[in-house]
Amino acid sequence: MTNKEKSFAWLDKAEAGIVELESLLTAIPAFAPESGGDGELRKAEALEAWLAKRGITKIERYDSTDERVPSRKRPNIVATIPGATDSGRVWVMTHLDVVPEGDRSMWKSDPFKVEHRDGRVYGRGVEDNQQGLVSSVFAVLSLLDQGIVPAHTVKLLFVADEEVGSVHGIQHLLKAADLFRKDDLILVPDGGSADGSEIEVAEKNICWMKVMTKGKQTHASMPDQGANAFLAASDLALRIHALEKEVFTARDPLFHPDRSTIHPTKKEANVPNVNTIPGDDVFYVDFRVLPRYSIAEVVAETEKRMRAVEKDWGVTVCYEILQTNESKATAPDAPVVKALSKAIREVYGVEGKAIGIGGGSVAAYLRNAGLDAVVWARMEETAHQPNESALVSNIIGDAKVFASLMLE
Repeated sequence: MTNKEKSFAWLDKAEAGIVELESLLTAIPAFAPESGGDGELRKAEALEAWLAKRGITKIERYDSTDERVPSRKRPNIVATIPGATDSGRVWVMTHLDVVPEGDRSMWKSDPFKVEHRDGRVYGRGVEDNQQGLVSSVFAVLSLLDQGIVPAHTVKLLFVADEEVGSVHGIQHLLKAADLFRKDDLILVPDGGSADGSEIEVAEKNICWMKVMTKGKQTHASMPDQGANAFLAASDLALRIHALEKEVFTARDPLFHPDRSTIHPTKKEANVPNVNTIPGDDVFYVDFRVLPRYSIAEVVAETEKRMRAVEKDWGVTVCYEILQTNESKATAPDAPVVKALSKAIREVYGVEGKAIGIGGGSVAAYLRNAGLDAVVWARMEETAHQPNESALVSNIIGDAKVFASLMLE
């Protein structure tokens, strides 16, 4: 048998250990303080101890200080498995934190006690992001337990704080530690399709904007004595939405939908009664624009429409940027995409295809630092839902994909 065949055969018999690790991790809720939790330390320490018992002993910690949690620590773990060469290192990055369980009445089982049935594990975090975490660990164990040396050094990275912004996770690591190299192959198994074909290499640029319109309140029977902020804001919302078809009109088949999307979303209440013309109005806009357009361009075009509405309606308009993120792309023919595509074809028998997404991922921070990173897994996307689950076959299959990468 080849080393790869040995690895795959070992993984085919790993179900009990996979359920064991999923159960250990799920039993320790790791919520960010924003979600009322104490962070990830207990979960990180349990994982470290489990890894050490299994022979993964070269472990380093890069903690971020956070005064909001009792330990003051938000842990980030790097486990290193030396390879035949230290160039072209393979990184698999997963996150330790999970979101709260939500309404427990919607769960069919205890969200923090893994239930294993029908070829699945159920519980909060079993897919997001423990499917990728467990797969990465078992890929390594399939080599170590059989004395197989990976072709290139392998780095398993377990980060904090992904669910609420990554300030204490990957953002902290990129600022405080010199971990990555340009020739590293970086994989983030935190999203994907049910057949495993989609390799996410790019994200749309994101901006969330709060738009505040101020007019003059008056009685609805005498509208000419006021300035209807709601009416002006409604006109502005339509003008902003029209940017999709009038200004930011490019198409890119890498993405679905293949265009920039600019949509007014949330609206705040204005006046409590029907017979009052509102003097103040507030709404929000979600901009998701193709990477060829900068957020600065988007804001500038939006401001032009604000000024036009002010002139037409006799109101004043101001805005606040609530969130913004611009992301560079990994080239569809980058080495990590090619290597991953080959492994996907080998394990799952499907052709990998590079895609872009409208949402944001933690890989954006790596790409913006000039590093090629991809997001990939074979999953059904049950994250953040009641009765979150992961197919054990996906955990094993993805581990085979990772092992294949580690052995090439």
